[in-house]
Order: sequence, then structure tokens, then C-alpha cells
Amino acid sequence: MQGMELQNTVKEALNALYHHPDDAVRMQADRWLQDFQRTIDAWQVADNLLHDATSNPETLIFCSQTLRSKVQRDFEELPSEAFFQLRNSLNNLLKKFHKGPPIVRTQISIAVAALAVHVPAKDWGDGGIVNWLRDEMNSHPEFVPGFLELLTVLPEEAFNYKIAARPERRRHFEKELAAQMEIALNILTACLNISELKEQVLEAFSSWLRLKHGIPGSVLATHPLVLTALSSLNSDILSEASVNVVSELIHYTASKSSGGVSVQGPLIQVIVPHVMNLQAQLRDSSKDEEDVKAIARLFADMGDSYVELIATGSSEAMMIVNALLEVASHPEYDIASMTFNFWHSLQVILTKRNSNISFGDEASIEAERNQRLQVFRQSYESLVSLVGMLLRVQYPQAYQDLSYEDLKEFKHTRYAVADVLTDAASVLGGDATLQILYMKLLEAVSCCGNEQSEWRPAEAALFCIRAISSYVSVVETNVMPQVMDLLPKLPHQPQLLQTVCLIIGAFSKWLDAAPSGFSKLPLVIDILMSGMRTSEDSAAAAALAFRHICDDCRKKLSTYCKELFHIYYTAVNGEGSFKGSAEDSLHLVEALSMVITELPPEPAKAALEELCASVITPLQAVINQGPEVLEKKHARELTVHIDRFAYIFRYVNHPEAVADSVHRLWPIFKAIFDLRAWDMRTMESLCRTCKYAVRTSGRFMGTTIGAMLEEIQGLYQQHHQPCFLYLSSEVIKIFGSDPSCASYLKNMIEVLFKHTASLLTSIKEFTTRPDIADDCFLLASRCIRYCPQLFIPSAVFPALIDCAMIGITVQHREASNSVLTFLSDIFDLAKSSKGQQYLSIRDSLIIPRGATITRILVAALTGALPNSRLETVAYALLALTRAYGMQALEWARESVSLIPLTAVKEVERLRFLQGLSEAASGADVNTVILSVEELSDVCRRNRTVQEIVQGALKPLELNLVPVL
Repeated sequence: MQGMELQNTVKEALNALYHHPDDAVRMQADRWLQDFQRTIDAWQVADNLLHDATSNPETLIFCSQTLRSKVQRDFEELPSEAFFQLRNSLNNLLKKFHKGPPIVRTQISIAVAALAVHVPAKDWGDGGIVNWLRDEMNSHPEFVPGFLELLTVLPEEAFNYKIAARPERRRHFEKELAAQMEIALNILTACLNISELKEQVLEAFSSWLRLKHGIPGSVLATHPLVLTALSSLNSDILSEASVNVVSELIHYTASKSSGGVSVQGPLIQVIVPHVMNLQAQLRDSSKDEEDVKAIARLFADMGDSYVELIATGSSEAMMIVNALLEVASHPEYDIASMTFNFWHSLQVILTKRNSNISFGDEASIEAERNQRLQVFRQSYESLVSLVGMLLRVQYPQAYQDLSYEDLKEFKHTRYAVADVLTDAASVLGGDATLQILYMKLLEAVSCCGNEQSEWRPAEAALFCIRAISSYVSVVETNVMPQVMDLLPKLPHQPQLLQTVCLIIGAFSKWLDAAPSGFSKLPLVIDILMSGMRTSEDSAAAAALAFRHICDDCRKKLSTYCKELFHIYYTAVNGEGSFKGSAEDSLHLVEALSMVITELPPEPAKAALEELCASVITPLQAVINQGPEVLEKKHARELTVHIDRFAYIFRYVNHPEAVADSVHRLWPIFKAIFDLRAWDMRTMESLCRTCKYAVRTSGRFMGTTIGAMLEEIQGLYQQHHQPCFLYLSSEVIKIFGSDPSCASYLKNMIEVLFKHTASLLTSIKEFTTRPDIADDCFLLASRCIRYCPQLFIPSAVFPALIDCAMIGITVQHREASNSVLTFLSDIFDLAKSSKGQQYLSIRDSLIIPRGATITRILVAALTGALPNSRLETVAYALLALTRAYGMQALEWARESVSLIPLTAVKEVERLRFLQGLSEAASGADVNTVILSVEELSDVCRRNRTVQEIVQGALKPLELNLVPVL
């Protein structure tokens, strides 16, 4: 297609995209335009249309975005001599659009900045792009606004990883900007004389400050740009740009690269008084909310950045703390919450021993810590006492009408306030914080009376008390008895009752340990029973609270089994009106199971039988109706009961009694296995139950375990359920080292792995069956750990290594991690005492495959797997290198030599190989990871390079023959 024809096609596609009434046509136009942007023709077409005076705004926006993305991602498409022509064209466009449209000017500015990232400073002339920009501004003062935008985006692009620059070039660019910082600030200072550009100049200044390089704080303290920004804070109309500058200055003074607060004293002493002068405006009702938010942000920035200085408790520090308390008291949550991070950071410094920089013996260190806590005690008491804190967690009046997003935001607010209260409790102590919140509760309850409409303040106060429950002493005697006595008097409004139930559960340890705690139990159990009958939410909270009580009070409750069974039957077996879900009822099963654990063996066995009988009855009834009925039942009708067995076997810690129960129940479990093996949900539930039975009973399982293994290995070959592998994994963990089990475990391993290897014969099969791949290689890793004597010498071991090589690049995260971990475990075999005797078998299998494994791992590092897997892949390559030393380095050298030099330079290859060489010599893992990350970044810098690299490494080809 000729240039003019292609330009017209682009215009027509844009017209269709924005104006055609047919959705299908618009989508087709959008796809065509996206594909066009990836072509090499896009450079010239976009440039021509931007210079074309007849182009409409839609065309200008699209072409400016296209040119920007081409410079960022595809600059390497152009010959090296094209730089000057491209720079001149972009410069002309910057001048052309210096008055707008703003979006087009911004895209062109970003394109020029991206060009500077790619091209070394020397190619811009003496002094790099900033000097070039200064000369352009001096030569063409009428275009200064456009050039100022370029000066603003320039430092921002140093951290823009959309730009396909090599890591080394990116580091050089950052150094170039740091070296040109003084020139940039001189340009900005000169532009301050043009009053209408003041905001733009300050925005550019804040952008350069983000580099956090190059200027001593003593210089900045008297710099005209700093003084202009600080003086602008006091103007009637608050300047957003000046706030941004001061915010960046605060961050600059605290950054490590600037030397931190210890060397930035002169600048800090200039900043703090100017910000403190704004405190009165926080209370000014006439002030615009956005202005108040901007001022609050500066106080929050000071708090976050200077928290270590503030922790000294000096009088100046306490002035900042008081200002932050004022921000925290603001009725707008978005403003008040700006301080939350500060209260947490200060708490960490005040309470953690290693945060106190101090010398002397233990007693003096503790004395200093207590002194600091005392200084801030009143501040944290004020924070807890703020009325706003309670109001923020209080249900809104029309909470029933809240949208899903609004309800989510409300819950987020409650959790954030709860975190602040726990920070306060860490400083004040839980009992003191409880005392303050109890007074708030009394005020709220006095409003409550019997009117359900005024339940919200009491619920908010109880929510806050629950938030600090883990900080309150378990033997507290002043407030908690009164709180517990108040609870039965509150109205049974569903949300309030839910929180009451949750607070009972939160203080279960107090109910067990406090002198008057256990005596309150009948009261609270009555409340929980009401909760179970009132609403779904209150039933869920009540069931959870019951579980906490039975966990923490299990020794005392073990004499009340009959009563607990009554509660259980009432809730779970439908004798009452339990409003909770089947999942909620599992808390009750767990609760009863934990109490049974505390019984002596014989009573425990009887109680376990009773508990199992209540669960097995409905399952037995289904089985008695015959195979056809069992096969047609909805999975949920079975799993609701089977899941209860899982909880019983998990939490009743009487191994022999559990083993007996499993033995008695096995015929029923086998019937479900045989008739429902096709049903993934039922099998997952049943395998989970068997897993906990094996884990609890261990070697008491006797003959049942053999029957179980025979069942699952037979069914796995027919139905391929991943959970059969998952259950086998648990069996290997418990019985792997037991010589008496060796025969049937070896048979199981060979059957399961042989069948899995026959299923996973290509990357497509791995992608289709990721759960099988995940559970298979988890099982394989467990075999290496617990029964290498059965697994490594087996005939199936080589087949599984070949299978793992196929699956390294599967995109499913868990499957990929399991495969890589399995390979790493093989490479690390020498680390375990059990594994060392099998090194000769390992080497006979890995050495012939070593070059291929290395090539696939390098491909995974360089783009075949997502960047998020880098650490797992790198560890596998590191383990391989440590196991095989120089041989592995040769494999790696062969692999990277396959990548063309257009994609990876020789120096980049050598740096990667040097990192691996250091790994082979036992260097620090982090050093190696850096070289791996750098190669990864180089190979992923844009789509074209990634395709070249993957095309060269061919990770899906296991038998690649090198071209000589």
C-alpha cells in the first residue's frame, strides 16, 4: 500500500472507530488500527499526518500516541542514522503544537523524552538533551511553554519501563539527568520571571525533585524555586504545583540518596515552619475541601518522612503530632485517613526494641523506651477518643441501600480504623484503650435503650472494642465483666447481634482465663443461640464465636459434652432454625471436635462415634436407596456431609479412635468413590476427608490405608481426578519412610506417574490439565523428600523428568511452580543425606538432558514465562549450575549463543554468564538474581525482541539440533 493510500486508510479507520453506528465495524476498525501501530510504516504515516495541516483532532491524537509508542517500544526498528531526522521532526511538532491540543503536545513531549532514554547524551550535542533543550528555548522563546512540558516529563521517563531501553542504557540515562540537574533548575529559575508560567515551572521542578539526586539540601534551602513554592503556600488560592513541590521536597529530605534527615537539617528547618503555618487553615470552614486535602497531605508527608525525628518527642515534634491529630479529627475520611500510616510507623518505633537507638544495659534501654511511650501517651489517647473514629465505623442510616462498591468501601474504612486502634493499643496497652472505648460504649448504649433504630452507635463502639481484643489482658477485671453483662441487654437487631457474637468470640481467651469469665458463659451461649436463629450474618458470627469458645475453653467445657451436643444438634441437624450456611455449620463441627480432643480415650471414642453417627445417617440413607440414586444426587447434597467428616478427622486428635471410625466408615466411603469418581467436587471433598484421616491417624490406619490406595490408583486411571494425586501426596508424607509400606507405595507411585506421563505429552496437554500437572509434580517432590529409595531408582523416574521438561513453560502459575520445584529438588539432591546415594542415577539422567533443560530454563527467563515467575525459574537454573558447575556453564553458554546479537549484545551475554559462574562458586543468590533479571529485561524490552529470542531458543522443542 502506497504512503498516501495508507494515510487515507488510517483516516477512514479512525472515522469508522469514532463515528460508525455498527459496533462490529468499530471493533474491526480498532483491531486494524492496533495492528497498523505495530508496523514499520506507522512511523512515516503518523509523522506525515501530524505535519498535515488538514488532520482533524482525532487523527492528531491517534498519530501522536502512535509516534510516542513507536519511540518507546520500537526505536530499534530504525537505522542508527534516523535519530537526527526523528529528533528534528519531533522538535518541529513540539513547536507546532506548543499551544495545543494539550494531549497531543504531551504525547510528543513524551516521545522526545523516550528518544533521550534510548540515545546517549553525546548524540544530543555537548551536555545532552537538557543543554539541547536550553539552546532551543533560547533560540525560540515563543515556544517555551511546549519546551517546559518536555522538561517536566523528561525525569519521569527515567522510570518508565514501557520504554524498551536496555537496563545499562537506562542507568546511564539516570546518571545523565543527575549530571544535568543544575542546568535544568537554572532553566526553570529563569522561567520564573514569566508569571503566567509559574505553575508550569513548579510542576517541572517537582518532577526533577523525584530523581532525588544531585543537589545538597543547603543549596535547596535558599534556592529561588524552593522559596517561590513555599511562599505560594500562603497565597489566597492555594497553588497545586507549590504543594507538589513542597511534598517532593519533604520526600527528598528523607530519601537515602539525598543523605536522609540527618544531613538535610537546613532544608527541613526551612520547610517545617512554612507547613506548620497552614495548620489554622485545617479548621477554616470557608476553605475549599481540595485545599484542605492538599494541606493535610503536607502534614501527612511530614509525619511519614520525619517519623524517626518525631519519635524523639521534642517540643517541635509534638507540634507536628498535634497538627496530625487535627488532620485525623477531620470529618472527611479521605483527609483523616492520610495520617493513619504515620500512627502505625510511630507505634512501630515506640514499641519495637530494635527501633530504639540506644546504648547501655537492659534496664536503661527499657527506661528510655517507657519514657518515649509516656511522651506520646496523651496523643494516642486523644486519637482513640476522637468522636470521628466511632462515626467512621458506624453503619450509615440507609445501609440496606448501599451498593456493592459502597459496602465494600465502608468495610475497608472499618478495617482501616481498626488498624489505627490496634496501633494505639500497642502504645497505651489494651486495658487502657479498652477503658476509653468502654466509656464510648456506655454513651452509645444510653442512646440505644430499647429502640432498635439507635443500635448503630453501640455497634460501632463494640466493633472498636473487638478490634483491640488481642491486646486486652485475659485476666482483665475492671471493664470486661461489665461489657459482658451489657451484651444480653442490647436489642437483637441483626447487624448489632452479629457484632455482639463476634466480640464474644474475640474474647474467648478472657472467658477461659479471667476470674469471672467462665461464669459468663451461659449468658453468652444464649446470645450465640439467638444469633444462630436471627440472620445469615449473625448465624455465621455465632458459629465462629462458638468455635473460638470451644477452642480456648476446651478443658473446662469437656465436662459439658452433653450440653454441647444439644447445641450442635439444634444448629446442624435442623432441630432448631439455624440461619447459617453449610460452611458456617463446619465451625460447630470443629468446635465439638476440639472439645472431644480433651476427653480421655474411652469417652472420646464414644463421643466421636456419636458425632460420626449424626453425620453418616443422611449419607447412609442415600446409599440405601441404591446406586442410581447416589449417582444422580447433586454433589452439594453429598459434600455437605462429607466435609463435616473432614473437620472431625482434622480436629479430633485421638489417632486410634479416628482410625477405628475410618475403618467402620470405609464401606460407605468406598461406595461413594466407586459411584461418584466422575464427579470432581465430591471426589475433592472425599479425598480431603481421607487426607485428614491419614494425617491424624498415621500408622493406626492399618489395613484401611491399603484399601484406600488400591481404590484411588484404580480410579485415577479411569477418571484422572487431580485430588487422587493430592491424597497420595499425604500418604507419602506419612508412610513414605515405613519399610512395611514400601511394596504398595512403590506400586502406587509407578501406576500414578506412568499414567500421568502418558496424559501430559505436550504443552497443550499441560495447559488443558494444569491441576493434574500441579498435583503430579507436588507428589513427585514429596517422593524425593520422603521416599527417594522407592522413586529415584524406579522405571518411571526418567519419564517424569522428560514430562517435566515439556511442562516448564506452562502458563498456569501453580503447575509451572510445581514443575520447576520438582526439577530444583532433583538438582539439589546432594543437599539431603537421603539423596546423596542416588546422585549417580540423577547424573545419568540429567547430564544427557542438561543442555536442553538449560535452554528451556533460559527461554523461560527471557519471555516464555511471565516476569512474575522469574525468581522460581532463576532458582532452578541456579540449582542446576551449582550441581554441575562448569558443565552447566557450558550449557548456559550454548543456550545464550543461540540468541542473535541484534537482541542480546555480547557484553550482556557475558554479564549473565559471569553471574552464573559466581553462583557455581557459591556467591550470594541476590548477586546472581541481578544478572538474571538484567538478561530478562533485555530480552523482554519489546515484543519484537521477545519473539526473536523465543524463536531462537525454541522452548517447546526438546530435541533441538544446533546449526554448525
